[in-house]
Amino acid sequence: MIDWSRHTNTSLAVHQLHLQGVIAYPTEAVWGLGCDPFSFSAVRKILHLKNRPEHKGVILVACDWQQFAPFTEGLTGAQLGRLHQPNSKPTTWLIPHNGMAPDWIVGGHDTLAVRVTTHPVAACLCRLFGGPIVSTSANPQGLSEATNALKVRGYFGRNIDAITSGTTGSADAPSEIRHLLNGKVMRKG
Repeated sequence: MIDWSRHTNTSLAVHQLHLQGVIAYPTEAVWGLGCDPFSFSAVRKILHLKNRPEHKGVILVACDWQQFAPFTEGLTGAQLGRLHQPNSKPTTWLIPHNGMAPDWIVGGHDTLAVRVTTHPVAACLCRLFGGPIVSTSANPQGLSEATNALKVRGYFGRNIDAITSGTTGSADAPSEIRHLLNGKVMRKG
């Protein structure tokens, strides 16, 4: 098993996160673009690269639920319990926006999209960065998601500050998106 925390490309990616750079990394099903969610310039760069409107918002990933603690303040014990239940597939939860996430992350929504990732590279990035990072598919809007680093480079060239090593996980579709309060599936996974 690879120790991604000791991998040069992982270290470079974490360094770029701290410099407000944009990185690409594998997730459970596709490659993602990421950055520090509190860096407006980095998030804006991702949205520009993807040709994605800001009002759509973006997903945050973390290595564990503790990294989302500021964003889950105000949830009931039952709601937190639902979040913490294991899922058979990657699941992104739409939780009530409690004002802790920047507007450019939630877009025009009253919810925040969060997922605890089980992918070893993505989880390692969050752990070394010390908090959640943006996770949006590495593709311009309207084109298919990148499933390898070569496709990421083809889409974005030198506009990405760092690309990690690694491959996508075994999921055959991007994460399912579920609304925490009503349980509605917003996107099948």
